Amino acid sequence: MTVISNSTKEDLLRYVKVDPQKVRVVHDCVSAAFKPTPKEFNITKPIILQVGTGPNKNLERVAEALQGIPCHLRVIGTLTDRQTTVLQRFGIEYSSASNISDEQIVEEYCRCDMLVFASTYEGFGLPIVEAQATGRPVVTSNILSMPEIAGESACLVDPFDVASIRAGILRILKDSNYREDLVQKGIKNVQRFQPRAITAQYVKLYRELLDQC
Repeated sequence: MTVISNSTKEDLLRYVKVDPQKVRVVHDCVSAAFKPTPKEFNITKPIILQVGTGPNKNLERVAEALQGIPCHLRVIGTLTDRQTTVLQRFGIEYSSASNISDEQIVEEYCRCDMLVFASTYEGFGLPIVEAQATGRPVVTSNILSMPEIAGESACLVDPFDVASIRAGILRILKDSNYREDLVQKGIKNVQRFQPRAITAQYVKLYRELLDQC
């Protein structure tokens, strides 16, 4: 049995009686469509990308964290009336898109200056890797699978603490050396999730199974 992260494995073992040795972690892979796309960081008014509008995507806290910070929040996903109200309450300049193609998703990453992915629950967290593959700095959560996927190549924050999310965003906005360091570390981190690397792990697993037959 394979799962996409150690965090998911822990969840599985918590609820299902199965031999832990029979559960292997093989991460998701990132599409080859995501490639380093250099872009001068817009310090004056950065485009901050938020992928997802489900309850776990934590948009309301992100909106509060952005209050007073000059930026444009680009949201991928359908906004609820409540989310629209929250964005307006905190004076956030924003736009949104939903039901877009894979090619358009790639373009969204290329156009943004950074990704904020302060999710409260993820089994993996593919947007982290997609943003890093594009060459964008990432703010993400310090819980569950996200530190496992981001490693030391993202700014980790407490997704339940608005002040923590805000501090992470501001650090990337204000510290150009830190920002560039995250970009370079992110590009290296992505190598773990390239299709060739993930395929090799599945091939190794299948060979082990064949040897047991």
